[in-house]
Amino acid sequence: MQPSLLLLLTLLVMASALHPAPWQTVEVPVGTEEGSRQHFAVVKAPHTYQRAQRHCKDVYRGHLASVHSTATNEQLRKLAATYTYFSLWIGAVTTCKNGSWKASWEDLSPWNYANWATGQPCRLFNTCTVLSPRDGLWRSRACFQLRPFICQY
Repeated sequence: MQPSLLLLLTLLVMASALHPAPWQTVEVPVGTEEGSRQHFAVVKAPHTYQRAQRHCKDVYRGHLASVHSTATNEQLRKLAATYTYFSLWIGAVTTCKNGSWKASWEDLSPWNYANWATGQPCRLFNTCTVLSPRDGLWRSRACFQLRPFICQY
């Protein structure tokens, strides 16, 4: 192999280690949520909602984040904006049962806070929820989409 080609390959490997590709996992632990012992991690590797939930369970023994206050929502928005501009999965789903639409948290915690964007949540089909790192608002999305996500553990 020519020395210049070898040097180029070495530099590319070093650069990729410093700046991971957007599909690589970058997990960023955050401090605890005020008043609780909950921790959060942003995972940049895009997954479907179900695979993201499985990742949180397998890696952290946790779940996708549930948000119960404006302060937590803003903390997660700021954290997410530091690492990605893509909206991230959080642990809320919207389902229709007996003709009535309902939003709920996957961890079965109480639904005591919401930050939906105007016109949300979607009530055409069951959906999963993303948090926007730009405005902190929540939007319904098809659960099969590939997105980064926030784990809570």
